[in-house]
Amino acid sequence: MASTSDIRNGLCIKYNNDIYKIIEFLHVKPGKGPAFVRTKLKSVTTGKVLDNTFSAGHKIEDVRVETHKFQYLYTDGEFYHFMNEADYTQIRLLESALDRPDLMKEGEIVTIQINTEDNMPLSVEMPATVILEVTHTEPGVKGNTATNATKPATVETGAEVNVPLFINEGDKIKIETDKGTYKERVKE
Repeated sequence: MASTSDIRNGLCIKYNNDIYKIIEFLHVKPGKGPAFVRTKLKSVTTGKVLDNTFSAGHKIEDVRVETHKFQYLYTDGEFYHFMNEADYTQIRLLESALDRPDLMKEGEIVTIQINTEDNMPLSVEMPATVILEVTHTEPGVKGNTATNATKPATVETGAEVNVPLFINEGDKIKIETDKGTYKERVKE
């Protein structure tokens, strides 16, 4: 059993007869009244996100997990296939188990959390940033903006990202996976 002081991003807990992963949390100590922890939980089975507030010192049941490095192989529609880098075993996951499947390209290394009780995969953690090539974007027109203007661009995985006007087709860009936003252009 853990308490609210053990809450951190990525912690998996049992709550309402389901397993949830903590996406965000905030310890709040108001000037009047008891402290509490405001959390955003994501169900690892359904992908549903809910907000919950725990009072300070509340006991929560955590789930023991192991993390393993897996390589993304391919998708066959609804399932995404991964291979364990250590023993070459393969697993397949539903698209709902992935946060941003549209930013994964074949060969990408991800971290998968596995429940130690029943060896079921719980969640997939992508790297903080990925580098993808722009396959389609409209040409930017210089001089018609007063502030930071963006335009939509399609990357090699099919995802659409807003990029600055100076980005052209064929450019490689770095994308933050948690928000799905443009970070910078990559020079090679």
